[in-house]
Amino acid sequence: MVNGAQPRVILVDVNDESRDVMGRRLTAQGYRIDATADPAAGADMALSSPPDLLIADLWMPSISGVQLCRLLRAEPATAEVPVVLRGQHDDPRSRFWAERAGAAAYVVKGRMAELVRVLAKASASKRDGGFFMQLSGGSVDIRDRIARHLDAALFDSVIAAEVRALASSESFERLFDLFSQFLSQVISYRWLAISTMTPDQFGLHHHPHGSTAEAEARAALGIATERPLLRVADEDARDEQEGPEPIVCDIPFGPTFLGRLALAPSAKSEPDTAALASLVAREVAGPLRMAALMHELHELATTDALTKLMNRRAFLEMMVVELNRCRRYEMPLSILLLDVDHFKSVNDGHGHAAGDKVLAAMGDVLRKQLRVPDCPARWGGEEFVVALKNTDGPGASVVAERILNAIRALEIPLPETTLRITASIGVATAGPGESENAVIDRADQAMYAAKLGGRNRVRVSARETPPAAANGAVHAQ
Repeated sequence: MVNGAQPRVILVDVNDESRDVMGRRLTAQGYRIDATADPAAGADMALSSPPDLLIADLWMPSISGVQLCRLLRAEPATAEVPVVLRGQHDDPRSRFWAERAGAAAYVVKGRMAELVRVLAKASASKRDGGFFMQLSGGSVDIRDRIARHLDAALFDSVIAAEVRALASSESFERLFDLFSQFLSQVISYRWLAISTMTPDQFGLHHHPHGSTAEAEARAALGIATERPLLRVADEDARDEQEGPEPIVCDIPFGPTFLGRLALAPSAKSEPDTAALASLVAREVAGPLRMAALMHELHELATTDALTKLMNRRAFLEMMVVELNRCRRYEMPLSILLLDVDHFKSVNDGHGHAAGDKVLAAMGDVLRKQLRVPDCPARWGGEEFVVALKNTDGPGASVVAERILNAIRALEIPLPETTLRITASIGVATAGPGESENAVIDRADQAMYAAKLGGRNRVRVSARETPPAAANGAVHAQ
């Protein structure tokens, strides 16, 4: 619009009388009116020669004001043209549709003063000198364009719905696996990665031959080499060693930053890959947050808050599974039961805060002295239990002695002194057909034997059943 010139308005109204009345009143207000009863013709007029403003009904036959508005927003020639939509009722739903379509305003029919104010405001805020190109193609072309935009919107809606449906995955591992299975169907990529901050998780999907995928993903997301990785390698990802630069998108959840999504497009990737990556990054935030909440609930239900070890209930559930697995594959399983010596005197002499420090230190010792597959847990009070997988009696005794030495070396700082502690440890190896409670009970009896023998020592269950010599399994040192 040139300063001082009459603002040009395209008026689309299927009612002849209403269109004529409004056209005269707006002309009297200083607007230059191009009126039509056909929404397709109005769109064609706007695309052929972009106006300063466009007025249309929210709902019209063949092409609605919502569709018309979305078409104009999507075309470069008319992206900045303010559109005012009109309707019969002042209801929230009509205003919602107008807002979502990208309209500058929604005005109830008959409110002429409000319409004039809205036009004046929209006209004043419209940016001049925008991009323009001739795009007229007639009503058939307009309907084709609207159909393409609707198809694109439907495609985005389906993609968003599919990603949101992953909210029932319950864990990051399952979510990332399902997410990569889905996304590889709609985007051609060499690798896909997601990194979250809380909890700290990093997933990578790539082709089995993608030897550079991990290094590229870590570089794109700024992830250190020592950070653990959940890897999914299959042929859904493209077997290409090189391609376009990775696309990196933030994953926002409201005002909260959850993490980032990175995707390395295939050399033959689709033109809209960047837009789709941005869309799925936004939509996957909800499922990621749900998986994080489920992780937190699982941690609360299975972890001892003080020592950060498995709690008694979770340990017993794990033992049922491990005993069955060991019997199936004929592997030994040993149990250690530990009790902190003279723990009551620590609480009585130094307070319960000191006792908590002792228990937390015991948790640290067990984590440091054990292999990743082994399972330490807080059994209750000052007692701890450990399941040593694929470990026979002699191997378990070696581990118990190593843990005992580490406990003896502990120095626990208190405000007034440095506390040193010892422990008594019982060892038992599961016999054929023995239940989890039975083997734990034998380890408990061995631990009490260590107490009676003077504490600060290891004792092996007197009823130990040696595993088959052919197994030859011992605990790795």
